[in-house]
Amino acid sequence: MNPRVYSILFVCMGNICRSPTAHGVFQQKIIDHGLADQVRVDSAGTHNYHPGSPPDDRSQEHASRRGYDLSALRARQIQDADFEAHDLILAMDWDNLALIQDECPPLHQRKVRRLTEFCLIHDSPVVPDPYYGGEKGFEHVLDLVEDACQGLIQHVTRQIKVKPST
Repeated sequence: MNPRVYSILFVCMGNICRSPTAHGVFQQKIIDHGLADQVRVDSAGTHNYHPGSPPDDRSQEHASRRGYDLSALRARQIQDADFEAHDLILAMDWDNLALIQDECPPLHQRKVRRLTEFCLIHDSPVVPDPYYGGEKGFEHVLDLVEDACQGLIQHVTRQIKVKPST
């Protein structure tokens, strides 16, 4: 019998900048930590602005400079099934957190959190949207996401060890 897979969904507004960046960074971290068979990663947007589109070129370029490949990811909108399917649903900011909480059934509310709650170094309540900004915005997103994903690896490792297999 296979151990239970722990699943994380990253969510921003359009699923082309912040959430696919977090998806790609965390995917690489779980591979690097030997957790690829135990952890599943996905991303979505609260809005259906870019269905099927790849991440923003600038997000891909900045992520690639740090060794992350986002090219296979495609934008999609969060769906009702996501609330049951994932163990953690991590919003990038307050607005998207509120939208997710409004849609989330009461049974699954405990799963909905902000990604930056897992930051180990940075003290930022949100991952700001870099879409209308310049290069510094995309680099700042990566700084925050890498930090939070390192804390998230620690959290997930503890969760995997305490959760029984199903």
